[in-house]
Amino acid sequence: MRRSLISSLILCSAFVSVPLAQVHAVDSGSPATVASALDLNTLVLEAVRSMPTGGQYATTGFAKGKLMEAVRADDRGLFLKPTVAQPSFCSGATYLVLLRTLELVAKRGALGLDASTLTALAVKGERDGEGIWGRWNANGPGTARLFHELGLGRNFTDYSDARPGDFMKIFWTNEIGKAERGHSVIYLGTETVDGKEQVKFWSSNKPAGYGVKRMQKAEIARAIFSRLEKPSAIAKARELPVMDRFLAGLLTKRSSMKEVERYCGL
Repeated sequence: MRRSLISSLILCSAFVSVPLAQVHAVDSGSPATVASALDLNTLVLEAVRSMPTGGQYATTGFAKGKLMEAVRADDRGLFLKPTVAQPSFCSGATYLVLLRTLELVAKRGALGLDASTLTALAVKGERDGEGIWGRWNANGPGTARLFHELGLGRNFTDYSDARPGDFMKIFWTNEIGKAERGHSVIYLGTETVDGKEQVKFWSSNKPAGYGVKRMQKAEIARAIFSRLEKPSAIAKARELPVMDRFLAGLLTKRSSMKEVERYCGL
C-alpha cells in the first residue's frame, strides 16, 4: 500500500536511502510560510556547489541513460546521485540543481511531497513536452513554461532584474523551437572584462561538462530567467496534463517571442 506521506526527498550516496526530512501532518500553509523566509537563490547556489566538476559533455543515449540512473524514484522516495550523471548535458545539469534545491528546502522543513509527486520528478526518458522532465528538457522555454504552469516563480527577460541563482535559458540566435540553438544554465552574474560585458553561468558546458563558463553578453541573442519563489508548488506536478502540446510541437515548429510570452506569463 502506498504511504500517503513519505520523506520529503531522499538523498542517497549509494542508493541507500537517508531521509532528509520526515513529512508529518502539517497545516497546508506551513511549508510555504517557512519557504518564504528562505533565500531560495542562495539555496540554488548551494545546490550548484554540491554538484560534480567536469565529467565531459555529451548528448548521447548513454548520457541520457546516466541521468535516468541519477534521478529515480521508488515507493521510498526520490533518489538523487548527480555523480552518476556523467557525461552530462545542460538541461540535465540544471534539472539536477532544481531537485537538489528542493532537497535543501525539504531539509529546512519547508517542503512536503507525497509519493506520486516524487515519482513525477524522476527522469524516465520522457519525450519533449511530456511530464516534468520532458517539459524541462524541451526546446524553447521549457523551464519557463514549467515555472508558469506550476506557479513555481516568475519569468522575465531583463538582465537588470536578474540575480545569481536564477535559472536561465540562453538563446544563441533569434530562433525559438525547431531551428534554435540554446543553453540551459544557472545565472551567476555579469562582469566587465577588457571593457566588454560578460555573462557568468554554471551548467554542463562543452567540452568539459559541469562547471562555470563566461560568455560575452553580445553573443547571447536573448535570455529568459526563471526565479524559484514557491517551491511548494512542485506538488502540482502530479496534476499536470501528461503532454504540453506547445513544447512538444517545438521539435518540428518554429515559435516566436510573442508566443513564448503568452505561454510563459512573461
